[in-house]
Amino acid sequence: MARELLRALRGQRSQVAFARRLGYRGNPVADWEAGRRFPTALELLRAYERVAGDVSDAFARFHPNVPARLDDGTLDVAAWLSALRGSASAQDIAGRAKLSRHQVARWLRGQTQPRVPDFLRVLDAITGRVTDLVAELVPIDRVPSALRDWERRQAARNLAHEEPWTEAIVRVIESRPYRELPAHSSEFVADALELSLEVVQRCLDKLEATGIIARRGERYQPVQALTVDTRAVGKLREHWAGVAAERVHAPRPDDIFSYNVFSASRADMARIDALLRATFREIRLIVANTREDEAAALVNLQLVRWGPRE
Repeated sequence: MARELLRALRGQRSQVAFARRLGYRGNPVADWEAGRRFPTALELLRAYERVAGDVSDAFARFHPNVPARLDDGTLDVAAWLSALRGSASAQDIAGRAKLSRHQVARWLRGQTQPRVPDFLRVLDAITGRVTDLVAELVPIDRVPSALRDWERRQAARNLAHEEPWTEAIVRVIESRPYRELPAHSSEFVADALELSLEVVQRCLDKLEATGIIARRGERYQPVQALTVDTRAVGKLREHWAGVAAERVHAPRPDDIFSYNVFSASRADMARIDALLRATFREIRLIVANTREDEAAALVNLQLVRWGPRE
């Protein structure tokens, strides 16, 4: 993928012309594209800015958090990766990327710079979305090794938008009660989520067609993440808020529905805002580290403000 990415970035230029454009007297591009050696990730980003424009724009399309600029104008990729990894340790990332823990730790601290293939491995270990960044840097069809994964992710994003219940169905399939069934049962999934068999079967068929789930023996099993197109977030928030609103009329004993209409100082409002955001991050961390998927659930958090905007 690194070789193809660098070749795609060169475009129609010759290797020598591309090397001159980047300020090299020799022709390291030939070695890059042959896989004999590779530039660092920072050299890749510098090359992008020489031939394509502000690389921050590509990062912004990939993730809302964009790497900051250092005093010399380069992007602080180390700090960016560290922010993306959250609570994941360097050892965990190294294990997923099949790299040395010491190497990964040094890269995350900014002590050394990873070569392009290692940068791509680390990014994929952290986000699982390396092909999305590649697609923002160059036309994805010019990177054949990334194209199939990117197309599957695009199909998955579209699916979450078209069929919001697919996310909940995947969560049920991950749960231990489903895994303990002797064989797959669409009725079990429908009962768990209080859905019609028609909706469940339609979602299962689409999940299987897009490669999100696959048959393993007698049951389904998730085989890749169901990602969400950021353009669909508004619709999905509306969907899941509606699901919760319907349950208000017939709650289960262990459901929680609470509200508090209040007024507060701006300082205290800021504290409440921060507390809600921290709570949501903590919930996600608990879910990410849970040892056993035994039940599926939905959490909605809302803070609705009235009055003049600040």
